[in-house]
Amino acid sequence: MNRFPITLFFFIATCTSVSAQIDQFNQIDVNGNITTGSKKLNNTDSLGTDKEIPTGLKVWTVDRYFGDITPAIPDTVPHMYMNSIFTTGMRGEFNTTGNLGAPRINRIYADRPEPQEFIFTTPYDFFLKPVDKFHFTNTLSPFTNLSYNNAGNRTDGEDHFTAKFGVNAGKKIGVGFNFDYLYGRGYYSNQSTAHFNYTMYGSYIGDRYQAHLLLSTNHQKVTENGGITNDNYITHPESFDDNYATSEIPTVLSRNWNRNDNQHIFLTHRYSLGFNRKVPMTEEEIEARKFAIESKKENEARKSLEEKRKTAREEGRTIDEKEEQKILTAPSGRPDNAKIAGIEPAAVTVKPEGRIAINGKSQADSLNAQAAVAAKDTAWLKNEYVPVTSFIHTMSLDNYRRIYQAYVTPTDFYANTYVVDEPLSGDSIYDKTRYFRLKNIFAISLLEGFNKWAKAGLKAYASHELRHFVLPDHTGTATYNEHAVYVGGQLSKTQGHTLHYNVIGEFGVTGKDAGNIRIDGNIDLNFPLFGDTVQLAASGFFHNTTPPFYYRHYHARHFWWDNDDLNKTIHSRIQGTFSYTKTRTKLRIAVDELKNYAYFEQGYTINSSYNRLNNTVSVAQTSEPITVFTAQLTQDFTLGPLNWENVITYQKSSNQNVLPVPDLNIYTNLYLRFKIAHVLKCDFGADARYFTQYYAPDYSPALGQYAVQTNTDTSGGDSRVKIGNYPLVNVYANFHLKHTRFFVMYSHVNAGSGNKEYFLVPHYPLNERIFRFGVSWNFFN
Repeated sequence: MNRFPITLFFFIATCTSVSAQIDQFNQIDVNGNITTGSKKLNNTDSLGTDKEIPTGLKVWTVDRYFGDITPAIPDTVPHMYMNSIFTTGMRGEFNTTGNLGAPRINRIYADRPEPQEFIFTTPYDFFLKPVDKFHFTNTLSPFTNLSYNNAGNRTDGEDHFTAKFGVNAGKKIGVGFNFDYLYGRGYYSNQSTAHFNYTMYGSYIGDRYQAHLLLSTNHQKVTENGGITNDNYITHPESFDDNYATSEIPTVLSRNWNRNDNQHIFLTHRYSLGFNRKVPMTEEEIEARKFAIESKKENEARKSLEEKRKTAREEGRTIDEKEEQKILTAPSGRPDNAKIAGIEPAAVTVKPEGRIAINGKSQADSLNAQAAVAAKDTAWLKNEYVPVTSFIHTMSLDNYRRIYQAYVTPTDFYANTYVVDEPLSGDSIYDKTRYFRLKNIFAISLLEGFNKWAKAGLKAYASHELRHFVLPDHTGTATYNEHAVYVGGQLSKTQGHTLHYNVIGEFGVTGKDAGNIRIDGNIDLNFPLFGDTVQLAASGFFHNTTPPFYYRHYHARHFWWDNDDLNKTIHSRIQGTFSYTKTRTKLRIAVDELKNYAYFEQGYTINSSYNRLNNTVSVAQTSEPITVFTAQLTQDFTLGPLNWENVITYQKSSNQNVLPVPDLNIYTNLYLRFKIAHVLKCDFGADARYFTQYYAPDYSPALGQYAVQTNTDTSGGDSRVKIGNYPLVNVYANFHLKHTRFFVMYSHVNAGSGNKEYFLVPHYPLNERIFRFGVSWNFFN
């Protein structure tokens, strides 16, 4: 408890010092003197002026098919920063095995991603960022972001450090890198996680040619403990003779690990045909232009001074300070407010060729003023190239490796053992698989509004995908090669303020995915109401697709299947959203329909000694249609400094045995927003997340996947476990000072109270009460 006020004081003191340093580093003159906007510290340059360092930063995402640019919000928003550290999500909507960086699954079915071919990295989407979510940057000055959050100590704590850097080489080229390191030692035994990511990126945004390049390498290592042996250690600790610390509670497994290594290359580029037009500069671009103009003037003045000094030395004399100041401050060129002096010109009459007549001084001054305004306006215009037709190529190359390694396996833990060619013998396990993918997309695009054949934006494309899989076999390895060729098109309208839409569809024409259909679309309508904007949006899709490879084939020491007879899965969704900014209300309704739904199911027997026996995992597919209904209300309130934010989600699955979801998910956040010393912004409050009980998916360490529960007791009865009906409460103070965000928090402050059912996954308890802090600092230099 003593760490909370000490750390809070430390952060306030540190960031106050940081604020002073930021002020001191706010401006820089040509001599390298660094000053503030309010305190010149008697260090103005020889011209008596300072230049503000431009700090404009723009970020965007690119479409994974065509590289279309979509503006995005930088990852520097202070609000809810304290929750960005959790694997359970910003609003606690994910189930997880408990530790930082542990595998997770979304309880909100409508927010779950579609299954990918390499299923083993899907539970780590907290750490692995897909291409269409990655932020490319364009910055007027080099940008750096350093973030760090910490909990616990060297034995059981958590550390997460990220570094982001972006810089431009001129207006068109932007490059940078991201570094991400996560280490969760774990408060329970055999639970540690270690994730590493390094990403380099670059973009070229020219008039006719654009390109985006993304290179990344990732490593995820998770120690698997199989959960605790007996839930009563958490729910009924009084039933044991001794008191157990979390690190002393026995776990099912030890010396078991899941490892994922993957590397990615993504390149999308296009060449466009079009025309030029004049458009106003943005405020950031104007500041950058002014910065360049001031620098040029100062360089010219300094060059003139050096020439005068050289001449004076040759003549054997010196230049005093007053003369130097006069040279440096001498105007170069004609001043902006210069007027013509001397005799007033005679009146000019209009000649037959149509020249303007100037009659008198007042009319001449008026025309001169208009010309000055026109020249000033023209100075802040730029050329913009408008593409009409684009030729697009997108290439993605992915290389994956997954290893499940175990040196110790409990007796009779698995129901089946298969003969497999692996490096380890006995009861040890070394299940290894590889996946390689190369995909190329070629497209032609017609920009909306500039082609008589396509008033809306239109794209046509063809793609080819090569997939290569390696699995262990009885002897050696089994390899699988799959090809897929798709043709498709996109129709979109993105211009204007009232109506936008986007529809994309593709059809598998040959290869393993022949007959696959994917159609996705969205539309939004925006109109004013009572002084604000109402948005009505709808989206949906229809997918008829082959189940991912690892649902069809998997070979390992204790799990083995070759399901060549799986049917294509049909999944459709219709979703509507109503948003009204004035009342801060958002309502979302979604309906999912599934047929031939493929899923994992896991079963084991728990005996009287709480041992888990005869563990099995298999793939199942149901031909029975499943409907999932989702209704979500987001409503925020503000009364003076008091803020209350709420997200309530209702779900109903027509088959809870196959696709289980909780009926109700609730997130609520109550906080006071105020300032300390007029500069330090603070959100001080508490938030809570809650969901109703349901048979949540269990977690399979050997497969690294979530699976439907099919557990039984020794007599064959149902021994499935329900989780939920437990509120999880955090208390926090979230701060923002200039370019710095930081927070202090006590997570799970209600640990040990109520029914103590703090499980998000069967037999995997959450951490108890923990003090946390984090800081994120942005630099522009």
